[in-house]
Amino acid sequence: MKKITYLILLLFFVSCKKESADTIPAYIQIDDIELEEENITSNITDAWVYVNDQLQGVYKLPAKFPVLEEGVQKVRIKAGIKANGIASSRIAYPFYDSYFEDISFNPNKSKNITPTVEFNRENEDIFIEDFEGIGINLESDSLSFSTQNFEGNNFGTITLSDTMYISEVTTDEFFDLPQAGAPVFLELDYKSNTPFLVGVYVNYSQSVVQKDLLWITPKADWNKIYVNLTSTISEGINASSFKVFIGMKREGDDTNELYFDNLKVVY
Repeated sequence: MKKITYLILLLFFVSCKKESADTIPAYIQIDDIELEEENITSNITDAWVYVNDQLQGVYKLPAKFPVLEEGVQKVRIKAGIKANGIASSRIAYPFYDSYFEDISFNPNKSKNITPTVEFNRENEDIFIEDFEGIGINLESDSLSFSTQNFEGNNFGTITLSDTMYISEVTTDEFFDLPQAGAPVFLELDYKSNTPFLVGVYVNYSQSVVQKDLLWITPKADWNKIYVNLTSTISEGINASSFKVFIGMKREGDDTNELYFDNLKVVY
């Protein structure tokens, strides 16, 4: 009797495995995720896909991937980024809302979608500089900083040449940044022919600590980066305020230039 029971269970297991192996998947194709915000740039690189609240996978865009579901299913998609511009630090950006859609899956059929996301209004912009308003909310230590206009778009520039070898711009002071691990990010559009540094000044009552966070590599074309400030802000216990800085030093005899725009600190 035991042998018969074992044989029945074995046949059942093999049958289930065969049925699963023979399942024909449906497919989702996502070429891009769009940010539905006027005059706000993005650099969304990945799709975090959930089916019925279960993580299906994280896919580099553009992507086409199988789904072992049939019929109408609830799909949720989060917009993914490369934190600090590093491919191994991919995260679902916490300041973009998710995209939801009920999708009907049919075996061997592909569903092509273009998810749209919005900036999460529950989070707060505490600083933004797009160089389009009156005045500039940045401080500079030298004449190397200026603003330019190209085809109607204003942006900041740092130029190091001749006797100028170092430059730095800083934001206003931030007094109430969240701590305890709450996410804080700097968004920045830039192009540059030289590396430049992003960091934070942590201001205490009796001292100022400079935290160098990230050397950003040159880009010949405009690029957007999301710099993760979270751990630095959380470690600044008892700090009275914080300031974000962008620093640059001249390399070689050539003119070094940095163009930057759409600075935003969000939490």
